[in-house]
Amino acid sequence: MSEGGFLEIEPKELKFVFELKKQSSCSLQLINKTDQYVAFKVKTTNPKKYCVRPNTGIVLPRATCDVTVTMQAQKEAPPDMQCKDKFLLQSVITEHGAETKDVTPEMFNKEPGKVVDEFKLPVLYVLSSPPSPVPEEAEEGSSPRSSTFENGAQSFQHDSETRSHEPPKEKSSETLAMISKLTEEKNSAIQYNQKLRQELDLLRKECSMHQGGFSITLVVLVGLLGALIGYIIKKS
Repeated sequence: MSEGGFLEIEPKELKFVFELKKQSSCSLQLINKTDQYVAFKVKTTNPKKYCVRPNTGIVLPRATCDVTVTMQAQKEAPPDMQCKDKFLLQSVITEHGAETKDVTPEMFNKEPGKVVDEFKLPVLYVLSSPPSPVPEEAEEGSSPRSSTFENGAQSFQHDSETRSHEPPKEKSSETLAMISKLTEEKNSAIQYNQKLRQELDLLRKECSMHQGGFSITLVVLVGLLGALIGYIIKKS
């Protein structure tokens, strides 16, 4: 707080949270330390950049008045975040019962026998709270640990896909020879089976023509056919 003068001012400097393309505001509290009506006026070295509400007014005896200062959105930051702007708050004792509409610029003119109190307020820029440090590899919304897991999962999936396209291992020459031999035997058995069926059909026709029973040859052929079929089924 400032000491001396008609008004006690809190704080003694204007601090704005600086963010590009965003407005920022701060407040001043004016406390009347006297038993008189005090008129005040707020000036700045850069009026186009700031908006002050109210910029003039009356503070009643032993009362408090709040002033809000808004900095317009800025397109670029100053070098080293240093601001050269300043504010000047002028205050003067006025007549009892005065109102804000009675405040005029002439009231703050310095004249012999008249006390005009002035207080300068510097402007400071404060950076907004920086985000918590996160490694560059981790994007927003993901932690380094989860990122590592996701990368690992992708790598695992890639390996799986690669393995699925690998050609099957070559079979040994012994296995191929055995398969070839069994295939030939099976084909030969099928052909022999077909031949036996044809002969069996001929025998049946002959038997039906002679109206007799089955000959010994037929019985032998049927037995051989059954044994051969059983052998084929076992090999398959």
